[in-house]
Amino acid sequence: MLKVENLCKKYPTFCLDNVSFHIPAGVIVGFIGQNGAGKTTTLKCIMQSVLPDSGTICVNNKSMAMHEEENKQIISFTTGAFDYYRNHTLQKIANVYKTFYHDWDDEVFKKYCLKFKLDTFKRVKELSAGMRVKFALALALSHNAQLFLFDEPTSGLDPIARDEMLDVFQDIVLEGDKSILFSTHITSDLEKCADYIIYIDNGKILLACPKDELLDSHAIIKGSLDNLTEDICQRCVAVKTNKFGYTGLMKRSYLLPTDSFVTERPTVEDIMIYYNKGVQQ
Repeated sequence: MLKVENLCKKYPTFCLDNVSFHIPAGVIVGFIGQNGAGKTTTLKCIMQSVLPDSGTICVNNKSMAMHEEENKQIISFTTGAFDYYRNHTLQKIANVYKTFYHDWDDEVFKKYCLKFKLDTFKRVKELSAGMRVKFALALALSHNAQLFLFDEPTSGLDPIARDEMLDVFQDIVLEGDKSILFSTHITSDLEKCADYIIYIDNGKILLACPKDELLDSHAIIKGSLDNLTEDICQRCVAVKTNKFGYTGLMKRSYLLPTDSFVTERPTVEDIMIYYNKGVQQ
């Protein structure tokens, strides 16, 4: 579905460094990393709104550089809440928006407006932040896209609305011919719906694999400071200490039968925090 290979983009204070990943059809991929790590730059490079210095981007085996207009017909790119044309009604915006897409479907747009309780006679400025996110999603879902790129799509939504949106994400990929790549800081959303995780830090991809494989291959370890040895520290991705003891993240392949510490399955947030700490050390 989407293949990114050796993507590079240099700025005076930041560089995307040979970013590579592959997203097959029928999956939801969570794109994580701290602010400034390169998530939005990567998404903009995929869309060619920022031109990369080098590397290749292909959608359904067609180069974005060579087939940009054709590829964009099957891509939906949404950056959080819809904050443009604040004095226009939702229907007027939709009427303009649909002229850019060959496969726009008015009935699908109406269906999602009804589902999201969007009044199309309202102006953008009259919507809450959460409703503007829903409007952006309704537009994205109404032109038969196959690849959805969402930059912080659940930002500004309350927990109930976020859960509703995640259900929509799962419906999108249900038939196996569409995929979603979405960046987020809300790692609990990834726990609910992501199939794959891509973790970027300072412009480099640190991890890219199925979510369950990632979580199953790591362990949170806990023990008392008296039992924290240099060997344990070296085997960990990173370790945190306090007056009550220590916690760390370790690859399960590094666990030994003689280890006496407590282990538990990590969360996506644990993976992100400890790998970030390990990079900084």
